[in-house]
Formats: sequence, C-alpha cells, structure tokens
Amino acid sequence: MFSKSFVVITLIVLGLGIAPYAGAAEEAGTGEGKARAEIQELMWRYVRALDTLDAEAYAQTYTEDGQFHSGPNAEKGRAALRQMIEGLRKDRADREAKGEPKSPPMYHMITNSYIELIDADHARYHSYWMTVFGAVGQDTPPRVAAAGRGVDELVRVDGKWLIKFRDVAPQD
Repeated sequence: MFSKSFVVITLIVLGLGIAPYAGAAEEAGTGEGKARAEIQELMWRYVRALDTLDAEAYAQTYTEDGQFHSGPNAEKGRAALRQMIEGLRKDRADREAKGEPKSPPMYHMITNSYIELIDADHARYHSYWMTVFGAVGQDTPPRVAAAGRGVDELVRVDGKWLIKFRDVAPQD
C-alpha cells in the first residue's frame, strides 16, 4: 500500500495548502478580505479547468488579452489559451486511440501562495506550483512531473478577478 513516510508527507503538503485560507474567514467582511477570497477562488477555478482539460473554463479565468507564459513560450488571448487546452485534450485522445495506456489524472497544485494587493483592481499572486500525475492502480504511484514558482498579474474587470499574465517560469 502506501509507506508511512508517504502518508506523512502527503498530510504535510495538504496542511500547507490550507494555510492561505486561515485568515480568510476573519477578513471576509472587508474589501481586502473579499478580494483575497475571490482571488483564491479564481486560482481554484484555474487549476480545476486545467486538470479537467475544460478549455472554455480555462480561457474564462483570463482577461480577453490574458497571457500564459512559460520560459520562451507564451499563449496570448483567450482563443490561443482555449486552443492550448484543446490541443492537450486532443493529444491525450490521440494517444489513447493508438492503444497507449489511458493517461493518469492530472493535478496542478498551487502552494505557499502570497497575494500582493497593488490597489483595488490589481494584484500580484506569488506561489510555488507542482504538476502531479495521479496513481494508475495500486502498482503505479503518483508522480511529480514538474514544479516551479509563479508570479501572476491579476486584474479586476467588471468586479471579477481575472488573470492578466500568468508566468510559471519568472526570472529572478
């Protein structure tokens, strides 16, 4: 089954994921607290759309001209962002159609986040992230595929927080 150390590490990681929400209930009535809660909800919708390969939901987490940036690669605008996710979905379906094993579930985790509120309509979201592929049966453990740091520019448009620029490979 699972080793004791795996279970302990998993519990620690889950605990770290809860930490950003600790003060949210206290602050919920204030403008700053509300903004922080809305930004956390935005980032949850972002990772959930990515993990389920829901291209439309993914694109809707960005501004009309929003960008996803990873190293030298950038996707700009909702149409390109939608196409990026549709391409991932198609690649997965094509591999399975060729008889390759079914792709494991994908989980994107954002941890150790810090929301820097610039003003009422602009924020910077600092975080660490991981892409994990889930277990496929008892003999195949979960696998961390990638990890990194992100710095994202967020804006409030018509009262709704959206990603303007997501950078998952910022230069220090």
